[in-house]
Amino acid sequence: MRLWSLHPRYLDSKGLVALWREALLAQKVLSGGTKGYRNHPQLDRFKQLRNPAGALASYLAAVWREANARGYHFDKSKIGTCSRGKKIAVTRGQMDYELAHLRAKLQRRDLAAYGRIENLKRAEPHPSFELVPGPVADWEVTNE
Repeated sequence: MRLWSLHPRYLDSKGLVALWREALLAQKVLSGGTKGYRNHPQLDRFKQLRNPAGALASYLAAVWREANARGYHFDKSKIGTCSRGKKIAVTRGQMDYELAHLRAKLQRRDLAAYGRIENLKRAEPHPSFELVPGPVADWEVTNE
């Protein structure tokens, strides 16, 4: 499961569809609708909030807005009730790691999308996140 901290605008079509599906699964997990993935480390960021399922719904709403702007027809009715709580902290190190990870993926599967971010110095976070100083997150699985 990858719930990108990066703004969904950077994702290619495959990445955006995968994010939609994975975030829907995460929403189901946080709403108690499934037994799997309950302890996935990427969900810990949402679990720390007062309304985890509402925060995930807000995350999904931003993904839906990006998909809608691209002309995709994601089913908005699948998004739960959004909460407008505080943003989730994401570190600069995590953002830089995710940008490098996305570049590597896009270089293999979508050269046009890769070209759009190839020289990007710093990516904007997903609207659910607030940028703070710090290293790559402890939960991230890196190849180092």
